[in-house]
Amino acid sequence: MEAIEKFVELVNQAERIVFFGGAGVSTESGIPDFRSVDGLYNQQYKYPPEQILSYSFYDKRTREFYEFYRDKLLIKGVEPNIVHKKLAELEQKGKLTAVITQNIDGLHQLAGSKNVLELHGSIHRNYCTRCGEFYDLEYIEKSEGVPLCSECGGRIKPAVVLYQEMLNKELIAQAIEYIKNADILIIGGTSLEVYPAAGLIDYFEGGNIVLINKDETKKDSVADLVIHEKLGDVFRNL
Repeated sequence: MEAIEKFVELVNQAERIVFFGGAGVSTESGIPDFRSVDGLYNQQYKYPPEQILSYSFYDKRTREFYEFYRDKLLIKGVEPNIVHKKLAELEQKGKLTAVITQNIDGLHQLAGSKNVLELHGSIHRNYCTRCGEFYDLEYIEKSEGVPLCSECGGRIKPAVVLYQEMLNKELIAQAIEYIKNADILIIGGTSLEVYPAAGLIDYFEGGNIVLINKDETKKDSVADLVIHEKLGDVFRNL
């Protein structure tokens, strides 16, 4: 396919690549996305997923929040796929400067990527809301009901950005800096509908924006190269 050949050519020529990714990066590892036909937003629950994953729901109905959280967001036995691995390789070769992700699964790091900016946080980091004590993913998985701090008995919250919560300003500033200094910005597996994260691509000042997504997005028109294919099928060519 001509577009994929062009993508490979651009990557080979690039010196400062930034990858901006969403749920489509992880779906090939078996993690469901949010907005597709089979995604979380189209499944039936007692409450809409958007409501359950809000700070106010976490605060007022913590036990029900964790029931959904453990059931739907803590997916076991998941491994990095070809996209995660190829991005890690590009970083090791000194071509990729940063992965900016909207995902919370930690698969980029598991694949070997070092500089990963997790805009929406991570399921692997959890903190006591009272004393700040850190807890890993295993602690949350093994706990029942509302996980409590073993030090002070306080309630533990995942370091995941919920609806109604602000993104980390320092992280946003770092992401903007990486995007500004990139010579190629690869956008992959995201509908670009979640703001303010999606607005970060507007800061790109380099040569080429490559947009890879199965479906059309509202930002297709700003990209220099658009590929409507599965990410894995595209990245296998690198």
